[in-house]
Amino acid sequence: MTRTTRRAALKGLALATTGLAVPRIARAAWPDHPVTLVVPFAAGGGNDVTARTLGQFLERELGQPFVIQNRPGAGGEVGINAVADAKPDGYTYGILNTPGLVTIPIERNPRWSLDSFTFVASLVDDPAVIAVHPDSSIRDVAGLVAAARKDPDGVTIAAQGRGSTSFLSVRMLEMAADVTFSTVIYNALPQGVLALGQRQVVGAAANLGEALVMSTGQPWRMLGVMAEERSSMAPDLPTFREQGFDISIGSLRGFVGPRGIPPEVTARISAAIDKVSRDPEYIALCARTQQPLRIVVGEPYAVSLLEQDARFRAMWAKKPWI
Repeated sequence: MTRTTRRAALKGLALATTGLAVPRIARAAWPDHPVTLVVPFAAGGGNDVTARTLGQFLERELGQPFVIQNRPGAGGEVGINAVADAKPDGYTYGILNTPGLVTIPIERNPRWSLDSFTFVASLVDDPAVIAVHPDSSIRDVAGLVAAARKDPDGVTIAAQGRGSTSFLSVRMLEMAADVTFSTVIYNALPQGVLALGQRQVVGAAANLGEALVMSTGQPWRMLGVMAEERSSMAPDLPTFREQGFDISIGSLRGFVGPRGIPPEVTARISAAIDKVSRDPEYIALCARTQQPLRIVVGEPYAVSLLEQDARFRAMWAKKPWI
């Protein structure tokens, strides 16, 4: 993307990059009643944990409750609709995540696009992993690829819905290694964990943080993490890149509002998130709940979404996942 193209795209994203010199009256006026924080998935998942963790600290910082509203459905589209359609007064936000925020408009025609939102800050970047049963003869990513070359239909990998991080991580490995896996779709990660434990599938794909929580006590051996560098949550786990496959994908969860929120409100919520992100208590709680933090406020967050948009569009052009 050229500098001119990127600048034009950024103007359309309703960026949260206004200055901090905001009139005191505007700062005092917001918030004066509870703020709704939409989660486009059911309670208990990664987005929900992120919302509830951050919400309690923002309530402490801003003096108003942050009410979590779970709006699952259509792979996250129902909840994203709720944020896009909300009144831009600063009282409705969402914890929205990639890849769905980027890939849904590639797959179909929702009533929103990236320029329908105010992107306040990214919060958590949970990279993808692929695991096998501990008794499996497959010991690393190269072994998984070799098994697929030998028996493409026989290497089954559990993943969530098409277009999810887990599904696309498998697709990316297929494209990078020029192999084919037999992907088995489950509605939720626990079902995939159980299927792997019962040897119904050869492997399972998931996000690292969720996998560390949900696979506790289960037969589960991760082969690698799809990140630029090793994760502090699992420092002994090598990246796919270290193993010869230059792949990185994860679920980037962010704090997002509808387009058109007053700049002074965006400035205040951005400052509050920035302050919370440096709170040792918040950092410790996120570590205990397996939330790999990546706090990026304003324009850089929006830029990363544009880059993902270009990346997934190129991927779709080569090998559509639906």
